[in-house]
Amino acid sequence: MTAAFKPADIAPQDHVAQIAFEDLSVGQTAEIRHEVSEDGVRTFAALTGDTNPIHLSEAYAANTRFGGRIAHGLYTASLISAVLGTRLPGPGAVYLSQTIKFRAPVRIGDVVTTQVEITALDPGRQRVTFFCTCTVGDKVVLDGEAQVLVPSRDEIDAELA
Repeated sequence: MTAAFKPADIAPQDHVAQIAFEDLSVGQTAEIRHEVSEDGVRTFAALTGDTNPIHLSEAYAANTRFGGRIAHGLYTASLISAVLGTRLPGPGAVYLSQTIKFRAPVRIGDVVTTQVEITALDPGRQRVTFFCTCTVGDKVVLDGEAQVLVPSRDEIDAELA
């Protein structure tokens, strides 16, 4: 497959300016919306090597408990990284860990809303805890918790100097 993975609503210019740890507070949220596409699923399979036919073959997937093709769970989970890296906290953030609970399948054509919310701040270590959810309509399809390292204002200023 030669097509590049291009989420419809995420372009390089869509990220926020770099946010310092000191500018964050518990309760802040950010989100993106993304339509899962045929191209996206096929490209994700090509990039990762996960060619499980439940993602790629309608004939195979029709006979599974899902009754049809589903997107890779980590395709959906990767949208969390998109929010953390482009919206909140944005550029400069370093993803440290993620827990994930897959709640429901995501299908081609579904629009996934991915939201992150700051639930805790650790100033001594500059770490931020986020509760992360991916929903399709009103249904939670994935949730979990992320830990992110965020640069201080002094670190950002030093990088820009």
